[in-house]
Amino acid sequence: MRAVAFDIGETLIRDDRYWASWADWLGVPRHTLAALVGAVTAQGRDNADAIRLLRPDIDLAAEYAAREAAGRGEHLDETDLYDDVRPTLAGLKEAGIRVIVAGNQTRRAGALLRGLNLPVDHLATSGEWGVAKPDLDFFARVLDAAGVAPHELLYVGDHPVNDLYPAAEAGLATAHLRRGPWGYLWADDAKVQKTADYTIDGLNELLAILTERDERVT
Repeated sequence: MRAVAFDIGETLIRDDRYWASWADWLGVPRHTLAALVGAVTAQGRDNADAIRLLRPDIDLAAEYAAREAAGRGEHLDETDLYDDVRPTLAGLKEAGIRVIVAGNQTRRAGALLRGLNLPVDHLATSGEWGVAKPDLDFFARVLDAAGVAPHELLYVGDHPVNDLYPAAEAGLATAHLRRGPWGYLWADDAKVQKTADYTIDGLNELLAILTERDERVT
């Protein structure tokens, strides 16, 4: 395996700040919005539907812009990263594996992530590319960034519909991460287990998995 590509939300960064900030902006208890995110997740719906349940008439793009203008928009710092992120990315790089970060986030999130100076070869968001998962064109962009053949790229993510299934359809190897609501909820699903080449509980498992795999191949 010559490259590993990572999803962003609930793979590299925690989403609790994101949802808490939306709850505060909408004036609802944080646990209310968190529970609704869980509910729409279980129903297989877009997580933004949690906000629409609270405000059916909301224009999300306009509301996002209003938050930014009020100085209450997106924010990311080191505390938003899961503890295993930096050591894993650095370990993969040291092993000569190309590291890509690509997920369904805004342009603003892309700029904030680059500000964290993660040890990666390429970082991009759907907002910057103009195409979002699960569109197969997104994974074509991931492959272009990696510069490898599909079977040489492992895509790591928590969301079956956005990460696992389309990545596998694009010919990539896949690792399903048991992290966050989507990762835990669907971990035991038969289709998820059949599709994923690997199921992991943390990113720190990746280097050993890839090393063992390469040893078997050689």
